[in-house]
Amino acid sequence: MQQSSGETAPIPVSLADGNPLVLSAMSEIFDRDPRFSLVATSATAEGFLGAVMRVPVRVGVIDWMLPALGGQKLIDILRDQAQAPRLIVYGDDQKGEVARLAMLAGAAGFVARTTPVETLLETCLDVAAGKMVFPFLDIRALQADPIHSLTRRERALLEALSQGLTNKDLARDFGISANTVKYHLSNMFEKLGVANRAQAIAFYYASRLPGEGSKTR
Repeated sequence: MQQSSGETAPIPVSLADGNPLVLSAMSEIFDRDPRFSLVATSATAEGFLGAVMRVPVRVGVIDWMLPALGGQKLIDILRDQAQAPRLIVYGDDQKGEVARLAMLAGAAGFVARTTPVETLLETCLDVAAGKMVFPFLDIRALQADPIHSLTRRERALLEALSQGLTNKDLARDFGISANTVKYHLSNMFEKLGVANRAQAIAFYYASRLPGEGSKTR
């Protein structure tokens, strides 16, 4: 049916969740809402990736624990794709850790499963409009940011990492072996709660380490 000139086209959405009950419930909700057009659903990260690469959508709603790649890896892969959807992580997160990691990975939003369904729908509308939507972060938690647990050497490595240096470059500049670089980076990633160098760099810029460069808040 052709829309009148005053109507807005439905937002194309794709869903992915490893829980079949959650996926079925979400599918029904989006299917019945005229503001959205449900393009595809999947129970795996690979299935979601294949679907959105074939038929581009504007917004994707994914589970952080999505089999088998996981939400974090899926976001990493799609971040470099020109027509990738803006992704919202819909998952369990009692302590706010998943929301933080989702933001660092490059997601556009996070919605806890404990919130009303309308919150998820409104978040999809906001994200489709170009907004970033994440829950409030207690400033006290930011003061206890794990980045402050890094040693001076690890902070220096992180700053160098943010400049795009490879492990070989780091070994040369710091006068250490490549294996020692890997050891320090592994420790750093564990302290920051990240999985790779891209997330560590995102953490660096988000945290704005004091005393390093002319960064201002």
